Amino acid sequence: MEKLSIIIPAYNEEQTIHLILDKIKDVSLINSIQKEIIVVNDCSSDNTDHAIQEYKEQNPEVTLQYYSHESNKGKGAALHTGIQKATGNYIIVQDADLEYDPQEYNILLKPIVEGFADVVYGSRFVGGKPHRILFFWHTIGNKFLTFVSNMFTNLNLTDMETCYKIFRSEIIKNINLREKRFGFEPEITAKIARISNIRIYEVGISYYGRTYQEGKKISWKDGFRALYCILKYAILRMN
Repeated sequence: MEKLSIIIPAYNEEQTIHLILDKIKDVSLINSIQKEIIVVNDCSSDNTDHAIQEYKEQNPEVTLQYYSHESNKGKGAALHTGIQKATGNYIIVQDADLEYDPQEYNILLKPIVEGFADVVYGSRFVGGKPHRILFFWHTIGNKFLTFVSNMFTNLNLTDMETCYKIFRSEIIKNINLREKRFGFEPEITAKIARISNIRIYEVGISYYGRTYQEGKKISWKDGFRALYCILKYAILRMN
Protein backbone atom coordinates (compact mmCIF):
# COMPACT_ATOMS: atom_id res chain seq x y z
CA MET A 1 0.00 0.00 0.00
CA GLU A 2 1.46 3.35 -1.05
CA LYS A 3 1.78 6.14 1.49
CA LEU A 4 2.05 9.94 1.48
CA SER A 5 4.20 11.46 4.22
CA ILE A 6 2.94 14.92 5.19
CA ILE A 7 5.63 16.95 6.97
CA ILE A 8 4.42 19.84 9.13
CA PRO A 9 7.09 22.19 10.56
CA ALA A 10 5.44 23.99 13.48
CA TYR A 11 6.54 27.07 15.39
CA ASN A 12 4.06 28.86 17.67
CA GLU A 13 0.99 27.45 15.92
CA GLU A 14 -1.19 26.56 18.92
CA GLN A 15 -4.16 28.41 17.41
CA THR A 16 -4.20 26.52 14.10
CA ILE A 17 -2.34 23.20 14.47
CA HIS A 18 -5.47 21.23 15.43
CA LEU A 19 -7.41 22.82 12.57
CA ILE A 20 -4.86 21.84 9.92
CA LEU A 21 -4.62 18.33 11.38
CA ASP A 22 -8.40 18.00 11.13
CA LYS A 23 -8.28 19.12 7.50
CA ILE A 24 -5.60 16.53 6.72
CA LYS A 25 -7.56 13.81 8.54
CA ASP A 26 -10.59 14.51 6.33
CA VAL A 27 -8.66 14.11 3.06
CA SER A 28 -9.21 10.92 1.03
CA LEU A 29 -6.28 10.35 -1.31
CA ILE A 30 -6.49 8.94 -4.84
CA ASN A 31 -5.49 5.31 -5.49
CA SER A 32 -6.24 4.52 -1.81
CA ILE A 33 -2.89 6.09 -0.82
CA GLN A 34 -2.47 6.13 2.96
CA LYS A 35 -1.45 9.19 5.01
CA GLU A 36 1.41 9.56 7.46
CA ILE A 37 1.54 12.89 9.31
CA ILE A 38 4.88 14.01 10.73
CA VAL A 39 4.80 17.12 12.94
CA VAL A 40 8.11 18.70 13.93
CA ASN A 41 7.78 21.29 16.69
CA ASP A 42 10.69 23.71 16.31
CA CYS A 43 10.89 24.64 20.02
CA SER A 44 7.72 26.72 20.09
CA SER A 45 7.39 29.23 22.94
CA ASP A 46 3.59 28.93 23.12
CA ASN A 47 1.36 25.90 23.80
CA THR A 48 1.95 24.18 20.45
CA ASP A 49 3.39 21.12 22.21
CA HIS A 50 0.33 20.72 24.42
CA ALA A 51 -2.02 21.22 21.46
CA ILE A 52 -0.29 18.45 19.47
CA GLN A 53 -0.14 16.03 22.40
CA GLU A 54 -3.82 16.63 23.11
CA TYR A 55 -4.70 16.07 19.45
CA LYS A 56 -2.82 12.75 19.42
CA GLU A 57 -4.68 11.57 22.51
CA GLN A 58 -8.07 12.57 21.11
CA ASN A 59 -7.45 11.12 17.63
CA PRO A 60 -5.72 7.75 18.08
CA GLU A 61 -6.88 6.62 14.64
CA VAL A 62 -4.66 9.25 12.96
CA THR A 63 -1.16 8.08 11.97
CA LEU A 64 0.83 10.92 13.50
CA GLN A 65 4.51 10.99 14.36
CA TYR A 66 5.58 13.85 16.63
CA TYR A 67 9.11 15.19 17.10
CA SER A 68 10.28 18.24 19.01
CA HIS A 69 13.51 20.21 18.70
CA GLU A 70 15.15 21.22 21.97
CA SER A 71 16.16 24.57 20.47
CA ASN A 72 14.78 26.70 17.67
CA LYS A 73 16.65 25.67 14.52
CA GLY A 74 14.40 27.02 11.75
CA LYS A 75 11.84 25.74 9.27
CA GLY A 76 14.47 24.09 7.06
CA ALA A 77 15.87 22.15 10.01
CA ALA A 78 12.36 20.97 10.94
CA LEU A 79 11.89 19.76 7.37
CA HIS A 80 15.22 17.93 7.50
CA THR A 81 14.00 16.05 10.59
CA GLY A 82 10.67 15.24 8.94
CA ILE A 83 12.26 14.03 5.71
CA GLN A 84 14.61 11.77 7.65
CA LYS A 85 11.73 10.23 9.61
CA ALA A 86 9.32 9.86 6.68
CA THR A 87 8.47 6.33 5.52
CA GLY A 88 6.07 7.14 2.67
CA ASN A 89 6.48 6.68 -1.08
CA TYR A 90 5.81 10.39 -1.52
CA ILE A 91 6.62 13.40 0.64
CA ILE A 92 4.81 16.74 0.78
CA VAL A 93 5.40 19.85 2.89
CA GLN A 94 2.42 21.33 4.76
CA ASP A 95 2.69 24.55 6.76
CA ALA A 96 0.96 24.46 10.14
CA ASP A 97 -1.17 27.50 9.31
CA LEU A 98 -4.29 27.53 7.11
CA GLU A 99 -2.84 29.19 4.00
CA TYR A 100 -2.84 25.98 1.93
CA ASP A 101 -5.71 23.50 1.50
CA PRO A 102 -4.94 19.80 2.11
CA GLN A 103 -7.94 18.87 -0.07
CA GLU A 104 -5.66 19.76 -2.99
CA TYR A 105 -3.11 17.01 -2.25
CA ASN A 106 -4.72 14.93 -4.98
CA ILE A 107 -4.11 17.68 -7.53
CA LEU A 108 -0.39 17.46 -6.77
CA LEU A 109 -0.35 13.68 -6.53
CA LYS A 110 -2.05 13.04 -9.86
CA PRO A 111 0.93 13.74 -12.21
CA ILE A 112 3.12 11.48 -10.04
CA VAL A 113 0.79 8.51 -9.61
CA GLU A 114 -0.06 8.60 -13.33
CA GLY A 115 3.63 8.22 -14.12
CA PHE A 116 4.38 11.65 -15.58
CA ALA A 117 6.24 13.43 -12.76
CA ASP A 118 8.87 12.92 -10.08
CA VAL A 119 8.32 16.31 -8.43
CA VAL A 120 5.24 18.57 -8.50
CA TYR A 121 5.10 22.22 -7.41
CA GLY A 122 1.80 23.83 -6.43
CA SER A 123 1.69 27.32 -7.90
CA ARG A 124 -0.32 30.14 -6.31
CA PHE A 125 -0.03 32.15 -9.53
CA VAL A 126 -1.61 29.87 -12.15
CA GLY A 127 -5.03 28.30 -12.54
CA GLY A 128 -8.46 29.37 -11.38
CA LYS A 129 -8.25 28.54 -7.66
CA PRO A 130 -9.06 31.11 -4.91
CA HIS A 131 -6.18 33.42 -4.01
CA ARG A 132 -6.47 35.94 -1.18
CA ILE A 133 -5.49 39.47 -2.23
CA LEU A 134 -2.65 40.64 0.04
CA PHE A 135 0.79 42.26 0.03
CA PHE A 136 1.66 43.66 -3.39
CA TRP A 137 5.39 43.79 -2.63
CA HIS A 138 5.40 40.21 -1.36
CA THR A 139 3.95 39.10 -4.69
CA ILE A 140 6.55 41.10 -6.61
CA GLY A 141 9.27 39.66 -4.38
CA ASN A 142 8.07 36.08 -4.92
CA LYS A 143 7.95 36.53 -8.68
CA PHE A 144 11.39 38.16 -8.71
CA LEU A 145 12.92 35.30 -6.68
CA THR A 146 11.28 32.75 -8.98
CA PHE A 147 12.62 34.62 -12.03
CA VAL A 148 16.19 34.69 -10.69
CA SER A 149 15.97 31.04 -9.64
CA ASN A 150 14.74 30.07 -13.11
CA MET A 151 17.67 31.93 -14.69
CA PHE A 152 20.12 29.62 -12.95
CA THR A 153 18.13 26.36 -12.97
CA ASN A 154 16.76 26.73 -16.52
CA LEU A 155 13.30 25.83 -15.22
CA ASN A 156 10.13 27.77 -16.04
CA LEU A 157 8.41 27.66 -12.66
CA THR A 158 5.89 30.36 -11.76
CA ASP A 159 6.15 29.92 -7.95
CA MET A 160 9.47 28.65 -6.62
CA GLU A 161 8.65 29.85 -3.08
CA THR A 162 5.46 27.83 -2.73
CA CYS A 163 5.04 25.64 0.34
CA TYR A 164 3.32 22.85 -1.60
CA LYS A 165 5.98 20.68 -3.18
CA ILE A 166 5.57 16.92 -3.49
CA PHE A 167 8.45 14.54 -4.19
CA ARG A 168 9.02 10.88 -4.78
CA SER A 169 10.65 10.07 -1.45
CA GLU A 170 13.75 8.45 -2.93
CA ILE A 171 14.55 11.72 -4.68
CA ILE A 172 14.39 14.11 -1.73
CA LYS A 173 15.91 11.64 0.73
CA ASN A 174 19.01 11.40 -1.48
CA ILE A 175 19.59 15.16 -1.55
CA ASN A 176 22.03 16.66 0.96
CA LEU A 177 20.02 19.58 2.35
CA ARG A 178 21.88 22.27 4.27
CA GLU A 179 19.63 25.31 4.73
CA LYS A 180 18.20 25.47 8.26
CA ARG A 181 15.73 28.32 7.92
CA PHE A 182 13.82 29.84 5.00
CA GLY A 183 16.41 28.88 2.38
CA PHE A 184 14.81 25.46 1.87
CA GLU A 185 12.82 26.46 -1.24
CA PRO A 186 15.67 27.89 -3.35
CA GLU A 187 18.05 25.16 -2.19
CA ILE A 188 15.78 22.23 -3.02
CA THR A 189 14.83 23.82 -6.35
CA ALA A 190 18.48 24.32 -7.31
CA LYS A 191 19.40 20.78 -6.34
CA ILE A 192 16.53 18.92 -7.99
CA ALA A 193 17.19 20.89 -11.19
CA ARG A 194 20.63 19.23 -11.36
CA ILE A 195 19.23 15.69 -11.34
CA SER A 196 19.52 14.03 -14.71
CA ASN A 197 16.16 13.34 -16.42
CA ILE A 198 14.14 14.69 -13.48
CA ARG A 199 10.49 15.30 -14.41
CA ILE A 200 9.15 18.44 -12.72
CA TYR A 201 5.52 19.52 -13.07
CA GLU A 202 3.52 22.47 -11.76
CA VAL A 203 -0.20 22.67 -10.94
CA GLY A 204 -2.42 25.55 -9.82
CA ILE A 205 -3.46 25.62 -6.16
CA SER A 206 -5.49 27.84 -3.82
CA TYR A 207 -3.88 30.30 -1.42
CA TYR A 208 -5.59 31.57 1.73
CA GLY A 209 -2.87 33.97 2.86
CA ARG A 210 -2.55 35.32 6.38
CA THR A 211 -1.78 38.86 7.54
CA TYR A 212 0.92 39.48 10.14
CA GLN A 213 -1.82 40.06 12.71
CA GLU A 214 -3.13 36.58 11.87
CA GLY A 215 0.28 34.99 12.42
CA LYS A 216 2.28 35.33 9.18
CA LYS A 217 6.01 35.08 10.00
CA ILE A 218 8.05 35.45 6.81
CA SER A 219 9.53 38.92 6.26
CA TRP A 220 11.61 40.92 3.77
CA LYS A 221 14.75 39.63 5.51
CA ASP A 222 13.81 36.10 4.47
CA GLY A 223 13.48 37.33 0.90
CA PHE A 224 17.08 38.54 0.95
CA ARG A 225 18.16 35.20 2.42
CA ALA A 226 16.33 33.39 -0.39
CA LEU A 227 18.12 35.54 -2.99
CA TYR A 228 21.45 34.78 -1.30
CA CYS A 229 20.67 31.04 -1.43
CA ILE A 230 19.74 31.19 -5.12
CA LEU A 231 23.11 32.79 -5.93
CA LYS A 232 24.99 30.55 -3.50
CA TYR A 233 23.76 27.29 -5.03
CA ALA A 234 24.13 28.65 -8.55
CA ILE A 235 27.80 29.40 -7.88
CA LEU A 236 28.33 26.00 -6.27
CA ARG A 237 26.78 24.39 -9.33
CA MET A 238 29.11 26.26 -11.66
CA ASN A 239 32.10 25.26 -9.56
